[in-house]
Amino acid sequence: MKQKRTKNEYVEWTQKIAPKTHKLKNIILAFIVGGIICTIGQVILSLLLKTGMLKEDAASLTTLLMIFLGAFLTGINVYDNIGRIGGAGAAIPVTGFANSIVSPAMEYKKEGYVMGVGAKMFLIAGPVLVYGIVASIAAGILYYIFTINI
Repeated sequence: MKQKRTKNEYVEWTQKIAPKTHKLKNIILAFIVGGIICTIGQVILSLLLKTGMLKEDAASLTTLLMIFLGAFLTGINVYDNIGRIGGAGAAIPVTGFANSIVSPAMEYKKEGYVMGVGAKMFLIAGPVLVYGIVASIAAGILYYIFTINI
């Protein structure tokens, strides 16, 4: 007969056998990886500005290139390794957003383009988009209300 554990015993048991996390190491690696990604973006932006491009256009193109870079590195199975090392430092920049869309699309491709890629592509990024759009609409309405000149 199996021995039943109480909730507290189970929590103690899982804490004992769970691998220990190295928080300081993870924080430092996230800072370094995120910093490298942001530095690459800044270098691209600076190079585009040196060509005489307008700041708004250069910023848009930089974002586009960083999204492409994140998607491309995900496609050749490199970004997952970067994410494994950098954690949130790789997930938070726009390259991580591209990874969150491309990775499920690649994983579920075998289930077909409609029920696989189409249905699962926004599995991770979907909530981010929904809440981002809702928050931006709310912010726009509040901005309009408080800046209206009556």
